[in-house]
Amino acid sequence: MPCSNKSTASLILSVGARASPLSQAQVKEILCALQQFHPHVQFEIHILSTVGDRDQTTSLRTLGRTDFFTKDIDNCVLEGRCRLGIHSAKDLPDPLTKGLSLLCLTRGLDAADVLVLRASDTLQSLPVGARIATSSIRREEAVHQLRSDLSFCDLRGTIEQRLTKLDTREADGVVVAEAALIRLNLTHLNRIRLPGPTAEGQGQLAVVGRANDQEMHALFACLDVRQPISHSPSLKT
Repeated sequence: MPCSNKSTASLILSVGARASPLSQAQVKEILCALQQFHPHVQFEIHILSTVGDRDQTTSLRTLGRTDFFTKDIDNCVLEGRCRLGIHSAKDLPDPLTKGLSLLCLTRGLDAADVLVLRASDTLQSLPVGARIATSSIRREEAVHQLRSDLSFCDLRGTIEQRLTKLDTREADGVVVAEAALIRLNLTHLNRIRLPGPTAEGQGQLAVVGRANDQEMHALFACLDVRQPISHSPSLKT
């Protein structure tokens, strides 16, 4: 999975990742960033299904920092079938599974939560009691700061599946991470930035490896930025 045709593979790293378009965009983002420092590196992608991909009924509202979206990938790393795992940083369990280490936390993209509406809608034009789809109590509270009369329904699936709820009229608004829309080239969508704090690590990516893999610790040090990022000013308020 080269970033450009100029790279010549001399170090091929097996990487575990989810099958979603967002996960694949995140892997490419890590590879492109890494190749700025180590152009000889290539990734061999292993697509894995996680508990969170297979279980589409459990609500995410009260899960907390579990391994719901990381366990299968991290087990693959621990067992030596993959050398690395790439995750959304906000999906990391706390603590990490014994034997694993966070190789790098990227600077990331805009950490905002956004409310996506249909193209012709505005926050003011939504009817009383309009349904907003979200998987987070925190995001629900943020939407209520904008309009206290809105109602909510649960939300699961890929970003594409979540946004489809607008087309099918299952929801009048969908709350997602702005960083996901940026990575999927969906910033043309009609959206509103939500107020308040966001999830820890939102917009950032995490590379996980075995704790004793000193070569990978050294390789990914160039991407490791353990500090928060600021919001971009590009959205409507």
